[in-house]
Amino acid sequence: MTDDAAAARAAAEEKSALSRPPAAPDATAAYGDHPDQLIDFYAPRGAGGPAPVVAVLHGGAWRTPYDRRHISPFAAFLAGRGFAVASVEYRRGAGEPGGGDPVAGRWPDTFDDVAAAMDVLPGLVRERVPRADPRRIVLTGHSAGGHLALWAAARHVLPAGSAWRTDGPAPLRGVVALAPIADFEVADKLDVCEGAVRQLLGGDEHFAGRRPHADPGLLLPTGIATTLVQGRTDTVVPQAVAEAYARAAAEAGEVVGVTLLEDVGHFPLIDPGADACAVVAEEIAQLAW
Repeated sequence: MTDDAAAARAAAEEKSALSRPPAAPDATAAYGDHPDQLIDFYAPRGAGGPAPVVAVLHGGAWRTPYDRRHISPFAAFLAGRGFAVASVEYRRGAGEPGGGDPVAGRWPDTFDDVAAAMDVLPGLVRERVPRADPRRIVLTGHSAGGHLALWAAARHVLPAGSAWRTDGPAPLRGVVALAPIADFEVADKLDVCEGAVRQLLGGDEHFAGRRPHADPGLLLPTGIATTLVQGRTDTVVPQAVAEAYARAAAEAGEVVGVTLLEDVGHFPLIDPGADACAVVAEEIAQLAW
């Protein structure tokens, strides 16, 4: 395939995923006072007993223009598959006062929010989704959200003294990370999302010092079942990033599943109209049920 053809296909995949109208949640709850500290809940469709919960962290390079609305069709799709879904919003990077392009993330706010949301999630699920089973939670995320999902599952192996460190592993059935920005060294070398990982950590002067607190590739082993789903033709977060994380896990004595999808780019993983999205739902089901 020529470069022009590959670019055209990637653009079509992005348009298909991001042009879908937002899906309204069944309930929304705040986990803090900031307007972005919200979780949308989607009740499981169909009959049956208590449903496992899928916690979703959206992507968008940790930048303000991308919020949870773009992943809401994916959340509704999972609810249609019988899962209870919690779609987490969090603070992202904005432009400088007076204008300018938004930067990636806020330090430490982005991490504060994801940690806080995960800590209160089981209780909020009990309140807002009566047919859900908060004892069975699978964490998923796409792209930058895939990074946050891997990070949230690794808080118990953060450096001693970290504000986000927990005493033990999160009560998760597992993690399914979708085209995740999973290894900061490789993502930085590839300039993923135009320098997003350096921006997330506060710029060049903080990159090395903050990586041990934020880079999933350095937070292994976790002891939590983890699967990465990656399109082979992804040009946004290339396959090499997922492979680097899987290698780091293996070197740490942990097996991480990697599902590689042929002729699939970045966005079909969260596009309910794409076959890849059904594969993602099945990977989640393997851990949830």
